[in-house]
Amino acid sequence: MPTTESELPFDQRLGSLIKQAEQALIAEKNRVLRPFGLTVPQYSALLLLAENPNVSGARLARICGVTAQAMNGVISLLDQRGLISRTSSPDHAKVLLLRLTRTGAALLRKADREAVAVERRLMGSFGDRELAAFRRQLATAVAVLSEHADS
Repeated sequence: MPTTESELPFDQRLGSLIKQAEQALIAEKNRVLRPFGLTVPQYSALLLLAENPNVSGARLARICGVTAQAMNGVISLLDQRGLISRTSSPDHAKVLLLRLTRTGAALLRKADREAVAVERRLMGSFGDRELAAFRRQLATAVAVLSEHADS
């Protein structure tokens, strides 16, 4: 069986470590959100709608960094559960604007406490200086990797 030597071994690649950290974070958040009947994408949509009421599904998808098709599935489930409402835009008849219902806001408050606890547990594993440096390093990684995103 032929082998190919890579210029950078797998265990030295930052991408694989970042992906592992992301997967662990998502898995833990899914675990704490499960009792509320929410997944991380559903929770994220509710959280962003709380901060950005009356946005379209397409805009919500862009904010969440997912495709419109993926967001449509999330929106449909949230709507079926009565967690969000859809109203016609006064500017564009074909555009539906989304917002949390009272039920959605109440569920989000409860679920958010658990999701924030996960974030705080992660942040608590760093000292103040380490956390500040880690945030800067992650921001640098995002900036470097986003440099050519539009080309």
